[in-house]
Amino acid sequence: MTTQEVANRFHELAQTGQWEAIQDELYAENCVSIEPGNQPGMHSAEGIAAIKAKGVEMNESVETMHGGFSNPPIVSGNHFAVVMGMDVTFKGAPRMQMDEIAVYHVADGKIVKEQFFY
Repeated sequence: MTTQEVANRFHELAQTGQWEAIQDELYAENCVSIEPGNQPGMHSAEGIAAIKAKGVEMNESVETMHGGFSNPPIVSGNHFAVVMGMDVTFKGAPRMQMDEIAVYHVADGKIVKEQFFY
């Protein structure tokens, strides 16, 4: 798949919250996930198993997901960027709005790196 095709499929699945399907279908086995260094509780991960475990950990920290969004991707070369956000209450914390820009690197038709900015 081209970067545009990966981005389009990502967007299609994201619109219905199919984050696990995105990882299963579009991520390379050796992909890397990079979080900002200053975020408590969030950490970078290497390999699809570690990235999936990070997702489970994040989901388990949510008390209530009130809503969210994922905008259409912007593609440039082997990268695409997505603006995303959520309205969430984490366990033991007040309700909050979170917005981020996620940048994805595609190689050989798979996402090999994701990096989040928030």
